[in-house]
Amino acid sequence: MRQLYIFSLEKCVITKKLVKMKGITLYMEKKLQNPGVVFALALLCCALWGSAFPCVKIGYEWLAIEGAGSQILFAGYRFFLAGIFTFLIGSFLEKRWLMIRRSSVLPVFGQGMLQTFIQYICFYIGLAHITGAKGSVINASNAFFALIFAHFMIKSEKMTWKKSIGCLIGFAGVIVINLTPGGMAGGFQWMGEGLILVCSMAYGASSVTLKLLSGKETPTAITAFQLLFGGGMLILAGVLLGGHVRGFTMRSVLLLLYMALLSTAAFSIWALLLKYNPVGKVAVFGFTIPVFGVALSAVFLGEDIWKIQNLAALILVSAGIIFVNREKESKNDTDQRADL
Repeated sequence: MRQLYIFSLEKCVITKKLVKMKGITLYMEKKLQNPGVVFALALLCCALWGSAFPCVKIGYEWLAIEGAGSQILFAGYRFFLAGIFTFLIGSFLEKRWLMIRRSSVLPVFGQGMLQTFIQYICFYIGLAHITGAKGSVINASNAFFALIFAHFMIKSEKMTWKKSIGCLIGFAGVIVINLTPGGMAGGFQWMGEGLILVCSMAYGASSVTLKLLSGKETPTAITAFQLLFGGGMLILAGVLLGGHVRGFTMRSVLLLLYMALLSTAAFSIWALLLKYNPVGKVAVFGFTIPVFGVALSAVFLGEDIWKIQNLAALILVSAGIIFVNREKESKNDTDQRADL
């Protein structure tokens, strides 16, 4: 009788804990679907990623980094360190070591290869063969690819005219901000434009696969392990390409730590937003990354920002985001998330 009482008591405690956890999950889902919260958090992510542009340039100068191998190695250090930070912070918050299911190891490894390794390998090598302006414009096409992949991979996220027009408006803003004499000159070559295009496709596809994976694992665990996998592969590739990073000082170490932490925060928040929202409504904010990049480069690198084209770009990008996010979420989206 006593054993039965203890068993019933334990069952009651477990039930209360499960109800509490479910309540917290529903609260988070509701909050993270709030348009104002999505707007603020997505812009925060893009601002952090935008700040990486001047930080990378400063890092190259402080550490005398030259050549694709050294650039890839530097990126590998950044993302592997970001993976460590995400793992430790996530473990502390969840009060247990972050783990993923055995069945998720290969999918998460694939996410790391797609979102971190392939994307940045193609980006760094491709950018060495074309102008920065042209690279930014091609790379901004990732929002289109995210919508296209979502159309085929997620039932409730079909391509619509509103999404298409919103993306076109936002893309026009990216083109405007990069209008410089000779910036868009030249033809098409696979080692330049081709690799940047592959980078954009990898980024777009990774947004969709990340949403699909978030139904099986926590966004924090996915972020931690994909950064560790992807960052480790970048380090290996950088070493094989003869890269080296030397001359670390206190300021360069602090810069690297900041870049790792911004990746930790941005990737983790982005993963949460994709878990609870349609891919298109989140991915379209990616158009603001070049805008933040230009603005923050002006602050930290002394570049000129007060131009009509920058204001026009900001207006176009903002209009594109508003246009896409005015479209009502499919009524089946919640059911679709539950099935993932």
